[in-house]
Amino acid sequence: MSSNTIRKAEKLVETGGVVKIEDDIFQVKSSSDPLKSYFVTSDSCECPGFKNFYKFHHGKGLKANCSHLEAIRIFLKENK
Repeated sequence: MSSNTIRKAEKLVETGGVVKIEDDIFQVKSSSDPLKSYFVTSDSCECPGFKNFYKFHHGKGLKANCSHLEAIRIFLKENK
């Protein structure tokens, strides 16, 4: 995972961009458009970056990820 992804995720958490809706459903703000937000679960996100992950990283054995998914991991660690 890139350091840029982690930086964006940390900023989303610090600025209150992550809201827990239910046990495994979160609403996470877009890091590029303040008017957008995405619904995120522990392993999927509806953002374009997550949807296009395999198109850009195919064949590398990586699991799809995005700053929104990373943000909920950070959020959950900080709110145990």
